[in-house]
Amino acid sequence: MNTDLVEETTETQPATETPDTAAMEPGEGAQTEAVFELGAPDLRAALEALLVIAEDPVSVADLEEVTAATSDEIEATLHDLAAGYREGGRGFELREVDGGWRFYSAQSCAELVGRYVTDGRQSRLSQAALETLTIIAYRQPVSRAHIGSVRGVNSDGVIRTLVARGLIQDTAEDASTGAVLYGTTQYFLDRMGIDSITDLPPVAEHIPDPSTVDDL
Repeated sequence: MNTDLVEETTETQPATETPDTAAMEPGEGAQTEAVFELGAPDLRAALEALLVIAEDPVSVADLEEVTAATSDEIEATLHDLAAGYREGGRGFELREVDGGWRFYSAQSCAELVGRYVTDGRQSRLSQAALETLTIIAYRQPVSRAHIGSVRGVNSDGVIRTLVARGLIQDTAEDASTGAVLYGTTQYFLDRMGIDSITDLPPVAEHIPDPSTVDDL
């Protein structure tokens, strides 16, 4: 057998180029066609865009379904992003809580955020906040869904603001749906200058009852 011919053939065989996936950084080179088709420049940007609009922690399974990336790719990218934000000293953090991921203000900025929320410049509530607070005050305990039905818009952001101000709190849980029910706080009564919600002005008849909002 002519070994010289074999060696020559082996040396001149054209090499097939394949991506060096082992050298890829998490979330940088590991892309999927679906991410590009959805218009995101890469998986990192796709995850950031989804999480920045999320009201509650988003699970890896949900992110996998939307982006079509693998759970391993998503997990690696999320941990990489979280570490990058921490190391970069950003004013926000990416945390894994309650089986999902969500953005939060950085712990190092807690005092600043608290000052902003309670500052006198922020003491006046928006029209949306006043509407939501009125519904809760007169129809408590009431769920987010019922509040949204009465107002006709999603009220999640306003509810978070009212909770942060200490004006409302979750007081119970709906026995049939498990939904959180909200009511006013003692601080609300103190700010209103009353001892009980029974002392509120009589306008409740103008606010739809939670049991009838589905018929609106």
